[in-house]
Amino acid sequence: MKHRWRTGAAGVLAALMMTTSAGAVGAAIEIDGTSLDAGEAWIENGTSYVTLAAFSRETGRSLSWDGTSAQVDGGGLDLEATPGAIYVWSNERGLYVAETVRVVNGRAVLPLRVLADASGSSLTWDGSTAALSTWGAVPPQADYDQEDLYWLSRIISAESRGEPLVGQIAVGNVVLNRTESGQFPDTVKEVVFDSQYAVQFTPVANGTIYLEPAASSVLAAKLCLEGAEVAGDSLYFFAPAVSAGSWITQNRTYFAAIGSHHFYR
Repeated sequence: MKHRWRTGAAGVLAALMMTTSAGAVGAAIEIDGTSLDAGEAWIENGTSYVTLAAFSRETGRSLSWDGTSAQVDGGGLDLEATPGAIYVWSNERGLYVAETVRVVNGRAVLPLRVLADASGSSLTWDGSTAALSTWGAVPPQADYDQEDLYWLSRIISAESRGEPLVGQIAVGNVVLNRTESGQFPDTVKEVVFDSQYAVQFTPVANGTIYLEPAASSVLAAKLCLEGAEVAGDSLYFFAPAVSAGSWITQNRTYFAAIGSHHFYR
């Protein structure tokens, strides 16, 4: 079961590895062979952006606005993007958008790599052109291991309920990082209930692990299972407001403060 959540839609690895320079001279963005003009697609700080209007038009999908979010429908894709959010919903999948869902000149905009993941398309970069190809692509549907989702959402909720979404994602990252480390058990449930050297998570000791998770924590768990990473390779965290974290601070390497927790490698 290791690494299951690190895999993605066809072409997503190419999307993640594609690097471009900010404002690359002469750089172009294409969708299914059509070059988009600069008002619809551009490269900024190494990230390729496309308006949802251009993506929908070029891939034969419909675009609508319900007053709160933009909706892209058709071709097996049901995508919802809310301006300012750090995620989109795509066929009930939660996809992380580190740059946030943006609105530029009144139009909703997403990174090209997010649209590639959502639509199951291939994304390539040849040094001058970022090209998205949706031909033959099948948009992935939500397919989460239910046990992973069950326990991951509960430990996130119990440890970070009420925190910003990015802080909840960070807690989930630690749990998944542990499943990939030889120092800890291999599954989410086993990591949560690991007690080899002592109970690892306070919610297991006080029983709050069994409480119904907050909706935001379920979202955070899905984002983590889809590959969202904000805590790097951190394996430990603690909240300075309630714990000194003495062993962690003396034995592990500090990564960052995210939400109310400090994270350590």
